[in-house]
Amino acid sequence: METESEPYVRLATLRQLHRVVAELNTARSLADTLQTVVDGIVVGLGYELACVNLVRPDGDLVVAAFAGDPAAESLITGRVGSRSSWERRLTMGENWDGLRFIPHSEGWVLLEDDVPQWHTDGPDPRFEDEWHPEDRLYAPMYATGGELLGVISVDRPRNGRRPGAWGREALQMYAFQAAIAISNARLRANMQRALVRLEREQQALRASEESFRQAFEYAPSGMAIAEMGGDQHGRLLRTNDALCRLLGRPASVLRRYSFSDLVHPEDIGTLLRTSAEGGRAELRLGRRDGTYVWVSLRNSVVADAADGPRFLLTHVEDIEERKRHELQLAHRASHDSLTGLPNGAELRSRLGARLCRRPQSVRATAVEALDAAYEGRDGGHEAGGGGGEHGFPPDGPDRFAGQDPFEFPGGPAGLGPPGGVPAEGGPYDHHVHTVAPATDIDDGTKGLAVLFCDLDGFKSINDRFGHHTGDAVLIEVARRLTTGVRDGDTVARLGGDEFVVLADGLGAADAADLAVRLRNAIIPPIRVDGRAVRVGASFGIGWASCGMSADEVLRSADQRMYIEKRSRSKAHRRAG
Repeated sequence: METESEPYVRLATLRQLHRVVAELNTARSLADTLQTVVDGIVVGLGYELACVNLVRPDGDLVVAAFAGDPAAESLITGRVGSRSSWERRLTMGENWDGLRFIPHSEGWVLLEDDVPQWHTDGPDPRFEDEWHPEDRLYAPMYATGGELLGVISVDRPRNGRRPGAWGREALQMYAFQAAIAISNARLRANMQRALVRLEREQQALRASEESFRQAFEYAPSGMAIAEMGGDQHGRLLRTNDALCRLLGRPASVLRRYSFSDLVHPEDIGTLLRTSAEGGRAELRLGRRDGTYVWVSLRNSVVADAADGPRFLLTHVEDIEERKRHELQLAHRASHDSLTGLPNGAELRSRLGARLCRRPQSVRATAVEALDAAYEGRDGGHEAGGGGGEHGFPPDGPDRFAGQDPFEFPGGPAGLGPPGGVPAEGGPYDHHVHTVAPATDIDDGTKGLAVLFCDLDGFKSINDRFGHHTGDAVLIEVARRLTTGVRDGDTVARLGGDEFVVLADGLGAADAADLAVRLRNAIIPPIRVDGRAVRVGASFGIGWASCGMSADEVLRSADQRMYIEKRSRSKAHRRAG
């Protein structure tokens, strides 16, 4: 039966419980919260010893806080008990509405497990509900989702008795509030750690941004950031001082442009073929004064954030000096050092670029071409990839069914280039055959004339006046030859006193007239060091034709030159 004073005892305990629960929510850190929990049990619930066993990330439980006995606190705080041992304790004994009570009569089986424990000394119980020193009482704490947070263990109630219904309910309610306080403390700790980590990341980001800004702004070579994607793709958003100086434009002006607006018209294809990610290109960019500078562009893609917009970072390196040096080396390799004219290797290269290996046949009439085409369909002579002798496609004439053969591009009957024989790529490739006039009489055919020039009387100038005078004569002859031809024609020096002129689109009469004009340009006196000297010139006219090599063309023109030289008397050669 309840005594008359028990309601007042309960009220006083409830007030004390209210105070200690309030203190749970004032603790700042997780460690403070855990210590407040055990202190509240000792102060407010009337137990002499209290301990919080907290679940670690690995599942085991560690003694995280202890109150009531400094000696016991120093011995077991920080010790760990395995999860399996704790689960065994929480499933055995008596279930007191969520609490677990293991009387001393059953606890002997737990003496050898790894759960840290402390027993107080005291006499054996004299009556039934008296507390035994080896009795164990546990209050599990669970998170909102049912996850075990930890276990409160208590020992030796001050009244010496096992807790009754009111004491059990108070301990259970306190464990519930403690679980909330521990969860909140963990949440605050996690938030604090997250805030600290975020602040560190922001500081690192600010430092990185500042480092990037410094590296960008003060880089010795040009750098630019451009938009990537969208309607404004390629527009310059930011340029550094080095790029502004290189192009002679302020940053405010460059923001109106993209690289495609600044690139040389001949290099726009190179720019468009340059990959955004890791792409490289060498091209020319326009300066404010209208000149162009050779640069090397190197692209990379940077993102503003993990899922933010992407930008194009372009590194612009001035390679004008290197390009000038490369062009000088290339020019030296392909041009004569004395006169500056293309040398023999460059001449053969230009000549070979116009010639294919397939000889050009005699031009056929339209009827002959059609006859040859149908012979190719019926198994006639093979030529050019299995077609007829005029290069009809292997598929036969049905490939062009419904088309007028006289309207085909190419030769007279549309069966390839003029004359009906295809180049190596097939009857309808893009190669335009180089043809030669059939005779020296102008028949209307325009071809690539090769004029081989040999100076008359040059050796005597070298012998009488020395190589200095001879070099001056060669330089002046080169100038006169260059002045006497059209833009697009080639004047080259083979070596010694031999020159060659390539003139395309000439007939037989045109080539003869050009040879006369050039000879007349050479024979006037040339003044060297106050002395007038004269040389003559012999010209041989050859014609380039597909099926010939460059050397064969030059040899043919050389032979014609010697024929022309021998045809004139020695006395008239110097006068031209």
